[in-house]
Amino acid sequence: KGLIMIIDFHTHIFPKDVRNNREYFFFNEPEFRLLYESKNSKMIGMQDLILEMDLSGVDKSVIFGFPWNNLETAKKNNDYIIEAVNKYPKQLIGLCCLNPLSKNSSNEVERCINAGLKGIGEVALYNSGITEEILFIFEPLMEILQKHNMPLLLHTNEPVGHKYPGKSPIRLSEIYNFVKKFSKNIIVLAHWGGGLFFFNLLKKEVKDILKNVYVDTAASPFLYHPDIYKFASQIFGADKILFGSDFPLIQPSRYFSEIKQLNISTEDINKILGDNASIIFEQYRYI
Repeated sequence: KGLIMIIDFHTHIFPKDVRNNREYFFFNEPEFRLLYESKNSKMIGMQDLILEMDLSGVDKSVIFGFPWNNLETAKKNNDYIIEAVNKYPKQLIGLCCLNPLSKNSSNEVERCINAGLKGIGEVALYNSGITEEILFIFEPLMEILQKHNMPLLLHTNEPVGHKYPGKSPIRLSEIYNFVKKFSKNIIVLAHWGGGLFFFNLLKKEVKDILKNVYVDTAASPFLYHPDIYKFASQIFGADKILFGSDFPLIQPSRYFSEIKQLNISTEDINKILGDNASIIFEQYRYI
């Protein structure tokens, strides 16, 4: 580990009553049910995360809940994130998570930011692509984030390959339209941005559109050959990649053992493991 600060940009935690009675929360939450119906789908609380961070040598974790359809449930989960950040201010950075299509979602985002959360995420549209209507609905939320210089973490996935729970029908063109519309915002595309970074090789337009875009590595050991770090560093830049574990889905140590074996510079590894995330937050004095 050395002197580098390791920041895990992608972890999920849930309040105790959600963890203990998950079935109760399936009603009108088909996406939550899809991902958490199996007892093998782990759910953890703040103490479990802090314990894992100590074991794996992670200094800080970015935490959030789930993009609940029910705004009351989203508030409950966001309250838990606020509580966790207040309890562990040196180790945890919280994001406000909700379904942007909920009525009054802007009010909830403002409430969370006032309570000390540092952005929005992980927002997911599991059942649809990003339509014009959805872009319109996102406008007030992105305005709030821009005003506060805070990031949005957006769930994306590759549009080809094997199916798995939570793989949405999103297209690369829709992800691109999203970041193009909100190109002044800091946007983190989860799960390697579905591969969008590859088009950074295009000569026109794309580089400019993606200038404020990062990708995280969440679920990478399940999805990609470890060489993706090398190619993404060459094509997109190591300064645009954020280590995110998706814990408790995968333990951070699994990523570290993959990264160790890569033929990329220590400087680039440090950028991925923490330096880039600290720049996103540090320039807004959150770390």
